[in-house]
Amino acid sequence: MRSKFEWLFIGITVIVTLIFFAVIGSMFLITSVDGFISSLFSPELTYAIGLTIGTSLVSATIVVICCIPMAYTLSRYDFPLKKLFKIILDLPMAFPEIVIGIALLMFLGNYGIGGILNSLGIELVFNSTGIIIAEFFVALPYAIKMLHSTFNYIDPRYEFVSRSLGYNEVDTFFNITLPLSKQGLFATIIITIARCIGTFAAVLFVGGGILMKTDTLAISMYLNLSTGDIDMAITSGILLVIISFITIAIMEKYAPETYNNQKSV
Repeated sequence: MRSKFEWLFIGITVIVTLIFFAVIGSMFLITSVDGFISSLFSPELTYAIGLTIGTSLVSATIVVICCIPMAYTLSRYDFPLKKLFKIILDLPMAFPEIVIGIALLMFLGNYGIGGILNSLGIELVFNSTGIIIAEFFVALPYAIKMLHSTFNYIDPRYEFVSRSLGYNEVDTFFNITLPLSKQGLFATIIITIARCIGTFAAVLFVGGGILMKTDTLAISMYLNLSTGDIDMAITSGILLVIISFITIAIMEKYAPETYNNQKSV
């Protein structure tokens, strides 16, 4: 027999969840099937899909390569100003994404190192390279946070036993630590890819939001909505919702296994 308190909390959860579902699901009702299909196979959206997938995979790869040693360092090693480093790395999660976009544009533009790079024939803004850089800086703090938690759940005694048996640090890391963290690492990779795909403000500033050049799905949705092409904008939004749903479904499947496995270590 459920108590009134339990029914109250369940009721709040159900009502708010249904409101969320109605808001998100409304996008699927606004556009027609013909409008969705024609938009989906249009040259503009096809280009946006390809650019989004390509830049996100490159960005996510670089993020994962960087976050593994960084997260492990913050989890296992003590060094001067460690807390300050953690605050700096966590900081981008605390302020709006647009701040990262403006900061990167200033740093990579003529106010920063852009003038020097341009004289060398290197352009890092208003192109696909700028998109990759923006996605990298947005996604990296989240990836470090997730993987840092994963490494914290792994008992260091396993690494100590490995070292006592004659294995060096490199062998221990690749044969003991990484295998034990594979579920958390997998979840980090999935979330990182999704975060890169959904990056908007930073990509808009650094990439420039140029049609058929730097318009990812998120940017395409914004550009088409601003010009009144509702079908194209909604189709972009639906694709982003589908990607997010798949990401969350994967997380729901593997996250419990991750924490259960880590707690048993």
